[in-house]
Amino acid sequence: MNISPSALEVTRSCWPGFAVSVLVAATAQFLSEHYGAPAMLLALLLGLALNFLAEEGTRTAPGVALTARTVLRLGVALLGARISVDMLAGLGGPAIALVVAGVVLTILFGLIAARFVNRGWRFALLTGGSVAICGASAAMAIAAVLPRHERSERDLAFTVLSVTVLSTVAMVLYPMLSDLFGFTPRDSGVFLGGTIHDVAQVVGAGFSIGPETGETATLVKLIRVSMLAPVVLCFSLVIRARGLSDQEGGRRPPLLPGFVLGFLALAALNSMGVIPAVLADWAGVLSRWALLIAIAAVGIKTSLARMLDVGGIAIGLIVAETIFLGVFVVAGLHFLS
Repeated sequence: MNISPSALEVTRSCWPGFAVSVLVAATAQFLSEHYGAPAMLLALLLGLALNFLAEEGTRTAPGVALTARTVLRLGVALLGARISVDMLAGLGGPAIALVVAGVVLTILFGLIAARFVNRGWRFALLTGGSVAICGASAAMAIAAVLPRHERSERDLAFTVLSVTVLSTVAMVLYPMLSDLFGFTPRDSGVFLGGTIHDVAQVVGAGFSIGPETGETATLVKLIRVSMLAPVVLCFSLVIRARGLSDQEGGRRPPLLPGFVLGFLALAALNSMGVIPAVLADWAGVLSRWALLIAIAAVGIKTSLARMLDVGGIAIGLIVAETIFLGVFVVAGLHFLS
């Protein structure tokens, strides 16, 4: 097989930045396993400390930029291998309706609240979507379809950092709240899976209560993950309808990015039973590593000084979105019971 000189040149120029991102991700995973901190958070913080590697003219800059885009898309697409129709049907209609309503209303709340604190719609969709769906993974997927602006990288890094920290706090606090509310094991699972942002923290919180709670929480969380594709599609439709989408070579980008189509294709194959369980598990592991590498690259691309410029109002907005989602799910559980 012949490889064009231009492809070889691109590979050669991007390899140093990709290798650095992989090294940061592996270091973050090692520290996470030994000290208990979330790997996503550590990858982002380590990346921020290496921002000088993304400065113009450095050998690593092209590879870091490519990794933040391409590896991210691979990670999001592979999430689809964990989604199936049987999984959705197993939870029951009322609980699914509660989860879906929580996703939609949290995003709408973010849009409304952002207007009161003079934050743009891009930031509202980014933070609201990440809180509503699946934390850092959703933030990176949504950022890929939002029109670019001068603060895009900063806003993404801030959102990933915020939802990861909030997820860690929730992993400790929410099981205690579940006991305080007197939830059954199943309701506790719906509460934890429907409110905590990242999958890893949902699993940790759920199984800290018991097996039934852990399994239900994981299932509910995956239902929220399955909302990623339709939400991204809706965002893309609205952005295109308003003429706000970025132009690529003078043409409008596709309605659905390739990585979202990959997500849907894998979910469909998994629903038909085509993907063996062991392969779906491996896809989940590969997805997690791809997202970890991508967030390391995002951290390297982001200046810490610029990220701190985001301000306390932005922090308050993402905390308010988190509280709104939690209150809505708790109220819904009490109503259903």
